[in-house]
Amino acid sequence: MGRGIEIREAHFPGRAGIDAYGNGGFRFADMSHRGSILCLPSGIHGWDVTEDQPLEKELFEKVLAEAGDIEFLLVGTGSSIRPLPAGLKTALRELDISSDPMSTGAAVRTFNVMLAESRAVAAALIAV
Repeated sequence: MGRGIEIREAHFPGRAGIDAYGNGGFRFADMSHRGSILCLPSGIHGWDVTEDQPLEKELFEKVLAEAGDIEFLLVGTGSSIRPLPAGLKTALRELDISSDPMSTGAAVRTFNVMLAESRAVAAALIAV
């Protein structure tokens, strides 16, 4: 009996720099992904977040779950910079994670530099 199509969560199991961004997605590791992404120690995950969506703490559960391996969280908030909610900043600070919201382009560039320096960096990148 056939199993049919299995739908799985988008996940690249490794650390990789971001080669390109724009047109609603990202390119990395010779692949492309449409939509937003989380770049975590466990790999690159699809992230169901859009530019017009409030940045609620619940959206960052995967980041918080991997906090032991993260010192810096770069948040690419889209085309413009948006502040992170106080509850999220407090939760990150309590886990000794420095957070910095910036445009997605700036976050991609900063993430690539910090990753190349082998820093304990993660990124939450909203597609533009």
